Amino acid sequence: MERRSIGSGPLTVGAIGLGCMPMSWAYAPSRRRGEESLRTLHTALDRGANLLDTADLYGPYTNELVLGRVLRERRAEAFVSAKVGLRAGEGHVVADGRPGYVRRACDASLRRLRTDVIDLYQLHRVDPEVPVEETWGAMAELVQAGKVRALGFCALGAGAGPGAGRRGDRGYRTTLRQLERVQQVFPVTAVQAELSVWSPEAAWQLLPWCAARGVGMLAAMPLGSGFLTGTLTPGQGFESADVRARHPRFTAHAMASNQVLVAGLRRVARRHGPEVTAAQVALAWVLAQGPHVVPVPGAERARWAAENARAAEVRLTGAELAEIAALPAAVGAWD
Repeated sequence: MERRSIGSGPLTVGAIGLGCMPMSWAYAPSRRRGEESLRTLHTALDRGANLLDTADLYGPYTNELVLGRVLRERRAEAFVSAKVGLRAGEGHVVADGRPGYVRRACDASLRRLRTDVIDLYQLHRVDPEVPVEETWGAMAELVQAGKVRALGFCALGAGAGPGAGRRGDRGYRTTLRQLERVQQVFPVTAVQAELSVWSPEAAWQLLPWCAARGVGMLAAMPLGSGFLTGTLTPGQGFESADVRARHPRFTAHAMASNQVLVAGLRRVARRHGPEVTAAQVALAWVLAQGPHVVPVPGAERARWAAENARAAEVRLTGAELAEIAALPAAVGAWD
């Protein structure tokens, strides 16, 4: 598989990563299977999708424990991307950016992951009660201590707020200010943000900042939480613990309206051969956004991880990229 740089340093990864979150957090609890998760992780590594993205929040903790079982055998093949800064409370999630907590959380993640170093340690969310420079400074100390190789900054969801729009300009203003602040403390190696055919805001709001500074981008939810695969049916419903049950883009009306996006991806896929899927075209679109962009699709099953990895072989033409850009904006946005 093609390799891509993470930031301007020597860190490189496969062109496609693997988001581990669906294995233990946020999506369809009834479909989680420990042994299948292990097969999925092994398949991703076998196919060159070596960036494995996790967080202590996912589970909480169980995601890192599952990943640790694979890393015990295959650590040298993996690029471990973990996160800190969010804690699961009683029925809610809270930000915690206190330096002492950051240090303790890192040590705990290292134990669960069964490794002595995390390749990319990301700030999951900024704690509004703690100056971001203090949190980032504590994370920088972990690099100096040899527990972490590089630091990343998560900006998930920032582009989906009011006014973000198809060509909005407000969604990432706060994130950009925070990035400028932490960059003065210690270099940002990568930024993680939602980026997909139906949520493209980060491509024009955030990616230019990254490109100008040699910062990599991890594209979260590049398959639109599964919608862009074309495997979801309007009105099918979701389990109550599934985040899509409350997402305005997953109402029956919005899903029916947004089928035009899937149809457009399928049209492009057919030109590339009968084995190419809408999901692979969606990932190829993300890859085409820049040489330092790495899509990190979530996967619960080994066959999906294998399919996603093959997307690195799909090369979209300029005309196809323009065709995808001309698709209607997705219906449904967070209020």
